[in-house]
Amino acid sequence: MDLPPGYRLSIEKNPSWQDREFIDERLGDYNAPFLTDSRYDYFGIFVRDKAGAIRAGLVANLYAGWLFINLLWVDSTLRRSGIGSSMIAEAERRAIAFGCHSAHVDTFSFQGPDFYPRFGYEIFGTIDYPPDCKRIFFQKQLAAEV
Repeated sequence: MDLPPGYRLSIEKNPSWQDREFIDERLGDYNAPFLTDSRYDYFGIFVRDKAGAIRAGLVANLYAGWLFINLLWVDSTLRRSGIGSSMIAEAERRAIAFGCHSAHVDTFSFQGPDFYPRFGYEIFGTIDYPPDCKRIFFQKQLAAEV
């Protein structure tokens, strides 16, 4: 890659959150003129034990009218207790209050492909990844578009 004089390319393992946020913000600045609603929110919903340790969590962001569920995990001792369902419902409530009309989540075929359809999520695509598995992409309409 030919860079202008005085510039260098760096490949960095585990970039800092500050650097990630910088890129997020610059990309958001570029995208804003093209979007009806360019507001952004990043949040987590956590279940902690008495010691404060995380036992379940959902990490998501709200952007351009969509809820993007990035991560959802429940400790094996708490699975099938309704905690995952409650976290999804809370994330969706937050998204609707923010003005989102739709939601997106993806999962691997060995994780939760039967979980998300129970909440109205529909498959819109799959890819063969990782080897011998599938990555499944879901979406759901949360509220009528305005």
